[in-house]
Amino acid sequence: MAVVALGALAAAYVVIRYELGRQLDLQLKQQAGLAAQQSWGHRTGVLYGECDWLVSPACAQIVPADPAAPGQRGLVLPVTGATRKVAAGTLGPYYSDIDLRGHAMRMYTAPLREHRALQVAIRSDTVDQGVEQAGLLLGAVGGGGVLLAAGLGYFASRASLRPVTRLTATAERIAATRDPAHRIELPPHETRRQDEITSLAASFNTMLGELEESVAAQRRLVADASHELRTPLTALRTNVELLARAERLSPEQRERASGALGRQLREVTGLVNDLIELARDEEPRQLVEPVRLGPLAERCVTDARGHWPEAVFSCAVAAEVTVPGVPARLARLLSNLLDNAAKFSPPGAPVEVRLVREEGYAELSVRDHGPGISEQDLPYVFDRFYRSHQARALPGSGLGLAMARQIARAHGAELTAERAEPGGARFRLRFRLPDEG
Repeated sequence: MAVVALGALAAAYVVIRYELGRQLDLQLKQQAGLAAQQSWGHRTGVLYGECDWLVSPACAQIVPADPAAPGQRGLVLPVTGATRKVAAGTLGPYYSDIDLRGHAMRMYTAPLREHRALQVAIRSDTVDQGVEQAGLLLGAVGGGGVLLAAGLGYFASRASLRPVTRLTATAERIAATRDPAHRIELPPHETRRQDEITSLAASFNTMLGELEESVAAQRRLVADASHELRTPLTALRTNVELLARAERLSPEQRERASGALGRQLREVTGLVNDLIELARDEEPRQLVEPVRLGPLAERCVTDARGHWPEAVFSCAVAAEVTVPGVPARLARLLSNLLDNAAKFSPPGAPVEVRLVREEGYAELSVRDHGPGISEQDLPYVFDRFYRSHQARALPGSGLGLAMARQIARAHGAELTAERAEPGGARFRLRFRLPDEG
């Protein structure tokens, strides 16, 4: 704004100086025309005006082409070679700036008849003073405009960047306290604005909310893991201390303590491995490859039959579907669903796996015929360490379904749970397929 204002004022100054100079030249030309009419009968010398004392604002004189011509002693205006050339007709009329006895004057030299030249001069100091005053006035206006622009710009920037200042203060407060619960507080009148700065503050608050939720989830994970590890570690310590006094135990007691120790070690190892798997947020991109869901489901069902001989597994593949993913991770997801279904199914009850393809997506479902999921437990079945009332008497850590959903999200799929009719639970794994049109 300051540059534009100064540029406009500089242009105005140039235009004013040009116009005043042009008006002065037009006035000189008009004076020259009047003097030319009065020059009849005058041969040389001052035509009119008290040029010696500059009482009159203008004066005129006639100059012959011959420097030796009589009557040139009273000439007041300066005569140069260019003046003689104009009188001789070899040079056209011209304007010049002269200084006469300390006064600035503008002079116009034009040819007359009979090899003579007419010189008309008029005082230009008033024009110069006007130009100088205009320059001073424009400079003052420009300086005031620059200061006004700077002040308005300062207050406008302070008002518009106030959310950024709050953002900086909030970030520094979070860095000092390590508490992501802080937010950028915006007054109601700023919240209603739809500018980029307000959007930045709102996005920062959203990011802080996600960060707070992530930190809280990590703290819950650590607390839940500590709680889950406390019992098996206590049992492990008890059995280790018991085996340390093996000489006091009978062979049956030692065998029972050794078996319990092995089972507890496997539980702790499985729990730690599950926690490590849950700590991974995404799949390694270098391991992603096209995965055929049909053969993968059949292989996982075959493995589940070996782990759960009392359950009856069936696999129906209605369409061939290939999706990008990590085969081992997708196999882990499906194995967790099959283990969960077999764990809750009565002996001899079927566990049904079905792969179908519909418009825009493919669905892989696992359905059991167990007690199903209650309405109270349904919103929490994918939470870490969550175990329903029916599951608390069964082995497990409550991490299998949480890990399954995390793997599904990492592959861009959606995993949901629902009650199946007339009984049991159904888990649906949906993959969005690219548009083939």
